Amino acid sequence: MPKGLKRRYGLHHLHFITCSCYRRLPLFASARAKNLFAKILGEVRDRYGFALAGYVVMPNHVHLLISEPAKGTPSTIMQVLKQRVSRRLRRKPRRRASSQQLKLPFRDSLQPLPRFWQYRFYDFNVWSQTKFVEKLHYMHMNPVKRNLVAHPRDWPWSSFSFYSKKEPGLIRIDPLR
Repeated sequence: MPKGLKRRYGLHHLHFITCSCYRRLPLFASARAKNLFAKILGEVRDRYGFALAGYVVMPNHVHLLISEPAKGTPSTIMQVLKQRVSRRLRRKPRRRASSQQLKLPFRDSLQPLPRFWQYRFYDFNVWSQTKFVEKLHYMHMNPVKRNLVAHPRDWPWSSFSFYSKKEPGLIRIDPLR
């Protein structure tokens, strides 16, 4: 673990996690990539037994609001999630395709990226209802702040639809508070 980095696990807090793509490149620019991330997140959640209270998938990073898992730690979850997403999205295409058909920037370059994700992730312990609401609002407003949509309801890759209309989105949400 890097010097000075302290993760606080075992306190039964929620964890607000931010994880960026390598060099903040928009590796989730396509709907396919964002949908695949959502699918893999659901699979990892089911395997490790953690509650997913909120999420947003942005073109160059993701935010998660999760509980501590039944198996492992949030670090374990992030390691598995990042590995699975990276392996699936960095696979070579099965058929030869033109550069216009491929949406991910590293597929068009002559040199593949050395990795998909930045090495570490940001983890903030959410210990109160006030912090829970603050982090959830921050996540849901992120696509608006980045001028991707005019309203959070227009961004399907987040938990906003669950909290605003109690409608299921791409991933099942586990309301905790």
